[in-house]
Amino acid sequence: MHKIDDLIAIMARLRDPDNGCPWDVKQSFETIVPYTIEEAYEVADAVDRRDFTDLCDELGDLLLQVVFHARMAEEAGHFRFDDVVASICSKMITRHPHVFAGEKADTADEVLSNWEAIKRREREARGEADTSALAGIARGLPEWQRAIKLQKRAATVGFDWPDVNPVLDKLHEEIEEVRAEFSVGADTARLTDEIGDVLFVCANLARHARIDVSTALRHANAKFERRFRRMEAVAAEGGGELATRKLEDQERLWQRVKAQE
Repeated sequence: MHKIDDLIAIMARLRDPDNGCPWDVKQSFETIVPYTIEEAYEVADAVDRRDFTDLCDELGDLLLQVVFHARMAEEAGHFRFDDVVASICSKMITRHPHVFAGEKADTADEVLSNWEAIKRREREARGEADTSALAGIARGLPEWQRAIKLQKRAATVGFDWPDVNPVLDKLHEEIEEVRAEFSVGADTARLTDEIGDVLFVCANLARHARIDVSTALRHANAKFERRFRRMEAVAAEGGGELATRKLEDQERLWQRVKAQE
């Protein structure tokens, strides 16, 4: 049975400039980041499909990314894999005082509130000058995820709608503003601004519904792909390609496939 030390040793050998793998040796933090992001999404996909055999495999791929980054950092004299482990262990203990330090937090919301307060104190201890409630939200996040984090932070100081109804009202308002921009032939900049508002409110709607935006969109994508592929199959069964049918016929096919589900 292999252990984490074996993986660290494998990565060190792959990165050996004399006898390692040419592809692994030439990589940098910047070139590996896209693979790290991709592997995280593949973990999410395996969870979404409830495929635990695949999840085990994908978690291994994600762990490899951590080891890869740590190996490059060690070569550059920044830190080692052990430092990564020490850092996350220390962070988890510090940010869970209700588990490790005898403090009290009875609900998940209390835990999250304490977590943010601890992070804020950590930033202050590092001498960070930004005292905004929005401080420390990474700019490298997918924008939908950053939108959620911005909204959650604003909510910590009371800037939030009390329930989902005003969010729905706001969504209707923003959609009408997009409609108005289209009616006057608005330019790309105006449409970008207004459609961005719609997407921001959609993210807020998901947050109030306690629905993960990425999960909801993955489900929508999977549903669209499943139905579209069925439309193609039905069209082929009728003796032709979907592309040869008029939009009205395609819409009828869509409704037929949808009803079958």
